[in-house]
Amino acid sequence: MAEKNAVPDELANKFATEKDKDTPYVRWVTAQGLDIIAAHYIPNLRHVELKPWARRDAKGVYINHEASRTSNDCYVLEIAPGKKVPPHRQLFEEMVLVLEGRGSTSVWNDAGQRLTFEWKAGAMFAVPLNCWHQHFNGSGTERVRYVAVTNGPSVINLYDDTDFIFNHTYDFAGRFSGEPDYFSRKGEQNGFLLETNFVNDVVSLPLLQAKERGAGGGHIRFNMAKGSIPSHISEFPVGTYKKGHCHGPGAHVILLAGEGYSLMWPEGEEPKRYDWELGTLIVPPNRWFHQHFNTGPTPGRYLAFKHFSPRNAQGVPLSWVSRRKGGNQIDYADESQIVRSMFVQDLAKHGVKSGMEKVYAEELLTLPPKT
Repeated sequence: MAEKNAVPDELANKFATEKDKDTPYVRWVTAQGLDIIAAHYIPNLRHVELKPWARRDAKGVYINHEASRTSNDCYVLEIAPGKKVPPHRQLFEEMVLVLEGRGSTSVWNDAGQRLTFEWKAGAMFAVPLNCWHQHFNGSGTERVRYVAVTNGPSVINLYDDTDFIFNHTYDFAGRFSGEPDYFSRKGEQNGFLLETNFVNDVVSLPLLQAKERGAGGGHIRFNMAKGSIPSHISEFPVGTYKKGHCHGPGAHVILLAGEGYSLMWPEGEEPKRYDWELGTLIVPPNRWFHQHFNTGPTPGRYLAFKHFSPRNAQGVPLSWVSRRKGGNQIDYADESQIVRSMFVQDLAKHGVKSGMEKVYAEELLTLPPKT
């Protein structure tokens, strides 16, 4: 695929050593004996192949597209029946989604304040910064598998000192001080943002209406363990799809419910299709447009762990703002005909009625003028 902003080889060769640089982060992952899957599509996280991870006494793999390898990462870990991972800590943030199994996690600091909470498939939680923590598989017959997103790459590349990152003694009291309800309180809802540290079931969590993203879907955003990793859940009704948009690197989109597909493309190229199933992971490269479609008989829902997204002066993500107004969201009226024809064909295959005609008509009433 030829890139729109490609330059002559003579210039590109002058930057080749920087492009292929063996970073501290890549060296650390390699030293763990793990692979880095440099993909922006994993059909099913439950089936992705893992390798022994001695440091965790478990199995794991990193999934890290080149476009986000200096910002945030994603890994899958599997704990065998009846097993636990050794206690560990790190000077970077981590958010966890449980894919399979049930178990518990203990979290404690150097002051001796300790909490233990239980979880099952569908739970999401954050590990407080630099706290000791340990995960336990609560079943003697079934595995536990979870996916986690961290901002480890930027921290490891910054310090290039793994002893400091994984063995530094310091309690961030503002992040965790052993509060008894730390992993049990419901949290405070402020606009779209829910400040909490634990979600019992991401599939059934109530959402708020977000018509600005198209088709009358639901949305909720999270701030967990007072961290800096943005995340959100989006849902959209049967027979509908979200507006296409783009943003910076590092978004890890995990399908939680529904049937359908996503399209991804760099500007000026034709969209490429990626089909969903429960547990699909989609990682849009930097500033690639992407769009999610629900063609099944039930609502579609996904969870996205992200890196920084650019915003306007009012604090609204540019991926929510029309391109007609300087944002990064494509209005339905401006999308490629390929988008609509593919969607109609897929609905027919599944015997699902489109819910988009009314949505198209309503958009025209408030559509900004083209500039």
